[in-house]
Amino acid sequence: MIPRISHSENTPQIVQSFLAKLRNSNFSGDIQHDYASRLVTATDNSIYQVLPQAVVFPKNYKEIQAVLKIADQQQFRHSIKITPRGGGTGTNGQSLTEGIVLDCSRYMNRILETNLKEGWVRVEPGVVLDQLNEHLAQKNVFFAPDLSPSNRATLGGMVNTDACGKGSRIYGRTSDHVLELSCILSNGEVLESVPLDTEKLNSYKRKSGITGEVFKVVDRVVLEKADLIEEVFPKMNRFMTGYNLAKVYSNAEKKFNLNYLLSGSEGTLAIVSEAKLRLTALPKHKLLLVVKYEDFDDALRDAEILLENDPAAIETIDEKILSLAKEDEIYLKIKDFIADESGKSGKKFRPTRTISLIEFCGNNRKNLEKQVSALCKIIDAKKNKSGEATGYYRTSDPQEIKDLWSLRKKGVGLLGNTKGERKPLPFVEDTAVPPENLAGYIREFRKLLESYGLEYAMFGHVDVGCLHVRPALDLKNPDEEAWIRELSDKVVTLVKKYGGVMWSEHGRGFRSEYTADFFGEELHQDLRRIKEAFDPDNRLNPGKIVTPLSKNADKVVPLEGPLRGHKDRQIAPVLLKEYESAINCNGNGACFDYLPANVMCPSSRITRDRIHSPQGRAGLMREWLRLLSMTRSAEHSERNKVATDFNGESQKKSIGLNLFLSVFQKIKNTLRKKQGEYDFSHEVYESMVGCLVCKACVTQCPVHVNVPDFRSKFLNHYHSRYLRPLKDYLVGSTETVGRLFSNMPRPANAIFSWKLSRKLLKNQIGLRDLPQYSPESVRLRLLNSAAPEFDVDMMIALTRKELEGSVIMLQDAFTSFYESQVVLEFYQLLCKLGFKVYVAPFHPNGKPLHVKGFLSQFQKVAEKNTKWLAHVARCGIPMVGLDPSVVLTYRDEYLKILGENQLTFEVMLPQEFLITRTEILLKHAVSVKDNLQDYQLLGHCTEKTDAQLSQEQWKEVFKLLGLSLRLIPVGCCGMAGTYGHETEHYEESRGIYNLSWKKKIPEDHFLRQNILTTGFSCRSQIKRFEGFRPLHPLQALLREINLFN
Repeated sequence: MIPRISHSENTPQIVQSFLAKLRNSNFSGDIQHDYASRLVTATDNSIYQVLPQAVVFPKNYKEIQAVLKIADQQQFRHSIKITPRGGGTGTNGQSLTEGIVLDCSRYMNRILETNLKEGWVRVEPGVVLDQLNEHLAQKNVFFAPDLSPSNRATLGGMVNTDACGKGSRIYGRTSDHVLELSCILSNGEVLESVPLDTEKLNSYKRKSGITGEVFKVVDRVVLEKADLIEEVFPKMNRFMTGYNLAKVYSNAEKKFNLNYLLSGSEGTLAIVSEAKLRLTALPKHKLLLVVKYEDFDDALRDAEILLENDPAAIETIDEKILSLAKEDEIYLKIKDFIADESGKSGKKFRPTRTISLIEFCGNNRKNLEKQVSALCKIIDAKKNKSGEATGYYRTSDPQEIKDLWSLRKKGVGLLGNTKGERKPLPFVEDTAVPPENLAGYIREFRKLLESYGLEYAMFGHVDVGCLHVRPALDLKNPDEEAWIRELSDKVVTLVKKYGGVMWSEHGRGFRSEYTADFFGEELHQDLRRIKEAFDPDNRLNPGKIVTPLSKNADKVVPLEGPLRGHKDRQIAPVLLKEYESAINCNGNGACFDYLPANVMCPSSRITRDRIHSPQGRAGLMREWLRLLSMTRSAEHSERNKVATDFNGESQKKSIGLNLFLSVFQKIKNTLRKKQGEYDFSHEVYESMVGCLVCKACVTQCPVHVNVPDFRSKFLNHYHSRYLRPLKDYLVGSTETVGRLFSNMPRPANAIFSWKLSRKLLKNQIGLRDLPQYSPESVRLRLLNSAAPEFDVDMMIALTRKELEGSVIMLQDAFTSFYESQVVLEFYQLLCKLGFKVYVAPFHPNGKPLHVKGFLSQFQKVAEKNTKWLAHVARCGIPMVGLDPSVVLTYRDEYLKILGENQLTFEVMLPQEFLITRTEILLKHAVSVKDNLQDYQLLGHCTEKTDAQLSQEQWKEVFKLLGLSLRLIPVGCCGMAGTYGHETEHYEESRGIYNLSWKKKIPEDHFLRQNILTTGFSCRSQIKRFEGFRPLHPLQALLREINLFN
């Protein structure tokens, strides 16, 4: 039994008083100071971990004002600190704080106005970059700065870091596209920042309060120190971010423009509540060239030559990322484009260890073709020489271009999947030097890292002299933690030697102490003077960039942290290994993907609560493991307890401990829970039960955070202390109870259909809309149809020819008990195709047990079923299962629970089997002229992510049979096994369905017959909300073959 887990990180009384006052005001947004909510905002994509006191989510600019006006009251003025947070993807801890986090992403995410005639759009700060550009695409314009985390980076965050990315040589930074900013100052004043001529500037200076002081101080500094500013600020595309004094006057408008100062200020000067942004026309054509190299240095040397061809962007990716990409779902899409090259003779092997992605954009296709052809000609002329590019791949296909850029965008996340304790980390990663100095700079940088015996990853924007370099360290090791300081100091010296900057696009954050090294002490004091004018009480994101001039006691945050490694080293080693996927989460935020049609984490998308994201769940799990380790350690030191392993199984049991005492203790603990006794495990539990177990995170997350895996382990632990809800037992027994009821479907359906039964299930047990048992059982129907007897010994004796024409159908509880017609029609289809079909008797798979965390029971089922299937596999006949969630359990959950790398048998999905029988499919092809159907497949989320070729395989099967099948992009349907049947999740389930699936279901009843889906839960969800049950693809195939014949 796990202990009760508590923590000492309570919210201070002054903060609680502030939050109480905020609640009693007109503030209608969310106010959260539970430990879980604070934890999920304690980390980002950096090496740091800082626990805030609370998180507030305003709904509009007036609520931001309310927060700051109350904070400015006398009782709170010197104690309440506010830090704005965007997408949470920062790499330098810019938005991490010990104060209160102000998060605009949950509610303030509206696109307010688009003016195409004048070329601008007005947005709230929580709008995501891809969200905006998707909205603008149909108007043939876009917001130009292009970031790797574009599907989760908020525009407010982009402004606060003055973000830029691919194509910045052409399009510049975020600040180059900001027309106006509406901001809230530290005392609640509203500041409207627009370009000002002299007359208007003078009127702004005469304003009262902080606003007037800001314009007076900034104008005085930039005018008086103009020569020094000109001398200090480097003439580079990637200049220093944060308080950009150089462009306040030296901008395109030649007016006083505070936007350049506010952009990149990391929320230390004001909180952006609205932005008016410049729009850019979308180029009509794009061409991409993938240039391959054997060595990273070769790519760097080539950069200047490539730049002479004036591409829109050059991005280089090293061997580390390319090798990690082979373990990611992206690799199947791009592997042919980055394949190794052969030498001149065709025999010499030239491996691709580095690639450069070179993009050309424009409105004249012929000119672009000429540019690319000229570059290809140069590469062809030298490609057989040592040290030169080995080859290239050229494409104008939009999907190929998108997939190749996805590889680049995934680079940061993929690095978290590096094997071993050392992980590539961001702390010196966005240095930049003049492009002509890049090769020499990187050469010395690599020597520095190699002198410490470190591996590293490099990728980034060689066209502007900015390479992201991530040394691999283990920050659980105190010795390696010390290298953060050593390496950072040495990199500062090195980057200055080559005329560069320490931070060129990712902000300063915890590197703020180097400000004076690059600005000089005189300008450093002027920056502090500007901070003082904006934020005299050091209320806004204190410790970042600079402190107010009068606050000499206040210091910037130290480079040394607090670090994530400080926490992780407190976790017991056995737990670090057991829960590796949770520990490895590096905060890249891929699970915050806003796109409704993407499968990644539907619970996060519908709740907009980071607690319900893979990153949030991994973070809570890390803290739970840490506190569990420390609690266990304390208990063991106080009394000589018998050791208990962390898999929930006692290695030894105290004498007298029995089932009765265990249940009695659980009852006591559960009663205390209801009486309000705190246990951090309850907060983790609420996060875990909100997971749909769709398993999208396992493949869509570049680090492969496996929430369903550690979720089931946690539930197993949790219920060693607390009673399980009755619904868990009902769900866990789906296969055993379902087998019983499926043999008497009429009385079972009658009982579950009673109004009283439904009310009891819904309100007391917590289950609703349960499917009805099929009126006709698979077993009886097969007996009546003279199906072949399932006798393994007899099947082993079959001839080779008989084996080739045979197939074994494995049953699952969902289709056999609730959709027997699908099973029977699959049987008929296989028979029509000429196969002899052996239908195996039903054996429990255990999937429902695993979902609910009954791990010991699941292990027993898995062991028994594995033994039986291994016996069946001896006959050499292919085994095929119907429901994807069940079939794919053999490839993941079985391996983990049994501790195996590979099972001795294989269970195939229907399309995986059919695609291996091409000749048979062609033989039964339907005449194209007779087929008027246009089928549409809405994919099962687990099948799409865990069997990545599955959807294309369905498409190919239909094609071979002369049929048309379109793959419809959708996210999760919201049912996900039993999740959608649980009363507490009904609203979220419906909301998830509405995000993408509902939009794809035609109103026309005739067209609905062409909607196909492979998952039982998906068909059940459509039946529940649309009133019809779509066909399985196999049913559509049978229908077409029958009609044709």
